[in-house]
Amino acid sequence: MPALQRLRLDHAPALLAFEQENRAYFAASIPDRGDDYFTHFDARHSDLLAEQAAGLHFFHVLVGSGGEVLGRVNLIDVADGSAELGYRIAEKAARRGLATTAVHQTCALAAAEYGLTSLRAVTTLDNAGSRAVLDRTGFLPTGEILLGGRPGITYVRDLSGPFGAPVA
Repeated sequence: MPALQRLRLDHAPALLAFEQENRAYFAASIPDRGDDYFTHFDARHSDLLAEQAAGLHFFHVLVGSGGEVLGRVNLIDVADGSAELGYRIAEKAARRGLATTAVHQTCALAAAEYGLTSLRAVTTLDNAGSRAVLDRTGFLPTGEILLGGRPGITYVRDLSGPFGAPVA
């Protein structure tokens, strides 16, 4: 089973390969990162690690047994006990339950390790896979939004239960 790891400097080569290999796959359901992201990847990676060290964000990678990155799960814009959840899974690893498992693990980390009490998430209405992951991991829909001109939905997850369990 892949391991969820906090993002480190030495993840950079595998993370870049993950983003490059899955660029077209991701762009089918979420806005593309753009060429600049890839051109300046090393500087951006260093900046993200500095922001993580400052407690502004918590970045995670899902690492396979061979050291390859199979996904990422990020908690961004940490403030007032809350953060926004974002995740992406490699095309070759999709539809195997990895996103659901990684989001469950990240919710537990958010509550137990990072002291967060709630998470927010957004996805497009046509991204059935992402919506299913959010539904299975205790996120509740809260409203509609436009994401890159596409209709989307916002979600929230209360983490005040034990180890990030949803509160009934």
